[in-house]
Amino acid sequence: MDPIRNPYAPGAGQRPPELAGRDTELGLFGVVLERIARGRPERSLVLTGLRGVGKTVLLNSLRSSAVRAGWGTGKIEARPDSELRRPLSSALHQAIRELGVRDDEARTHVLGVLKAFAQRSAGGKAALRERWQPGIDAPAVQGRADTGDIEIDLVELFSDAAGLAQDTGRGIALFIDEMQDLGADDISALCAACHELSQQSLPLVVVGAGLPHLPAVLSASKSYSERLFRYVRIDRLDREQADRALRAPALEEEADYTAEALEALYGATDGYPYFVQAYGKTAWDVAPRSPITADDVRVAAPHAESELAVGFFGSRYERATPAEREYMRGLADCELEHGQDGVPTAALASALGRKPQSLSPARDGLLKKGLVYSAERGRIAFTVPHFGRYLRDQP
Repeated sequence: MDPIRNPYAPGAGQRPPELAGRDTELGLFGVVLERIARGRPERSLVLTGLRGVGKTVLLNSLRSSAVRAGWGTGKIEARPDSELRRPLSSALHQAIRELGVRDDEARTHVLGVLKAFAQRSAGGKAALRERWQPGIDAPAVQGRADTGDIEIDLVELFSDAAGLAQDTGRGIALFIDEMQDLGADDISALCAACHELSQQSLPLVVVGAGLPHLPAVLSASKSYSERLFRYVRIDRLDREQADRALRAPALEEEADYTAEALEALYGATDGYPYFVQAYGKTAWDVAPRSPITADDVRVAAPHAESELAVGFFGSRYERATPAEREYMRGLADCELEHGQDGVPTAALASALGRKPQSLSPARDGLLKKGLVYSAERGRIAFTVPHFGRYLRDQP
């Protein structure tokens, strides 16, 4: 079939042609926006799930919903060992610009507070001001959001920015991807700021996305975070949703699948959205004509698996040290007995013939790299679906 007309999009964070299985989350966020805009109490959102389930795609779609509602929006991607202050300043600056506030005095004041916040590093180091100047055309306001304590400063900054949005009858939505990679101080500050906003019913909402252990990270920072956020688990698609993700874009191109082909594709992908797109794209390319058959899927499968091995699995495996690779291979073998949802760390240590404490450095390194997670004490699992199967297939 014509590869130019191939509708599938197996890219990192790239929106698929048919966003199947996420209608509930999109509807929920629409209600949140409307309630907050009307001064009703609502919680910020946190999306959690494994890699490849479409968290970033959904985060971008939620942002588009906020833009259509006339809200100011900004987005950041958290990175390990990076300070929140600078990227958050850029995201909030963009959100304020999108609001299009006409009151020059109020807008200039908030931008001045934002500039003061942006220029102040943890501990008040003047060196940061010399290295980076935010592109904010307003003088920095002294005595507001500039203490150097990120928790105090963020509460003041969010309160002022939300007040500006409230005057317009709209709101601000900030989107944070890979939220689990924020530092402990930044997580604590973000929780405190969201808590203050909720108490004042101010129209600023934070939407975070991260790995399954993100709720535990937030809870460790602030005990009230369990009540502060609405947690939404993003999981794989069921059979009906996966079929819709494949068939809807194909039908737009006057093509289709046989029932046997759809069954084979679901068996290969388990409904994980990234895999659905990867296998769909390859099956389209190898199929000589419509409808795509189960035989076409069988021919396509090795090509799809090869691409995933390089771009999805292999690149992550290469980031690991030899000790971390040994740990992952042991985890992959233990999955056969304990399943993909989590392996007891004691069982893994026993399988590797090691003492549990001797494996801590490898485990901690993999946690920091986002290759494994521990949502439950004493258990460990891969953040990437099918990663164990990939490792077991390697020589």
